[in-house]
Amino acid sequence: MEQSEAGNLQKQIDEIEALSSIYEDEWCVIDEAARVFCIRVVDELEHPKWTVCLQVMLPPEYPSSAPPVYQLNASWLRGQECTALSNSLEEIYLAVCGVLASCVYLNVEVKVKLLLQELYQNKKIANATHNIYAYRIHCEDKQTFLQDCEDDGETAAGGRLLHLLQILDARNVLVVVSRWYGGILLGPDRFKHINNCARNILVDEGYAELAGEGSRTSIKKKKPKNKRGK
Repeated sequence: MEQSEAGNLQKQIDEIEALSSIYEDEWCVIDEAARVFCIRVVDELEHPKWTVCLQVMLPPEYPSSAPPVYQLNASWLRGQECTALSNSLEEIYLAVCGVLASCVYLNVEVKVKLLLQELYQNKKIANATHNIYAYRIHCEDKQTFLQDCEDDGETAAGGRLLHLLQILDARNVLVVVSRWYGGILLGPDRFKHINNCARNILVDEGYAELAGEGSRTSIKKKKPKNKRGK
């Protein structure tokens, strides 16, 4: 492990210990290996159903050269209210930390939103139960990544999808996986299906990297054999 990564890991450990002591029962670990955590906020007295989960993933480059990846999970909060709350969190982060205070990051977010808007013009996709997405953009000059994800009500699915992009070292790509609920509860298997779907398209389109090789692999589909009639 490089010195910078070791320093980041120690700072993350210190920060996690501080946050867990502050939030106590409201703090939970979703995936320790992937550094995914959650702060659960609920008003048990007045509005017990109004639960908000702030999910945070700490990439290996955090806090030295990359921001944490966060997303809000609140099934009852939709549309402009959800967007406004997310924007408020981003403004707070920009004001306090300044890590994301660059035109590059803001341009990436704008492009992602435009792509999503274009995608949602498809009525079938727009009416999906969940549109889970993650993106990972490589900044050549700083050798860092701009990345984020969204569950769209499928708790932890966005973080797992982003983790897949990191494992595959997928770069400069936005992946959207749409799920339509068909009346059958899949349980934890739904994460496997979501990631398998994303992995297949990433490999087919050449965004995955072969293990042990530094170059991109673009896997071409085999041409079907011609069948001659007798």
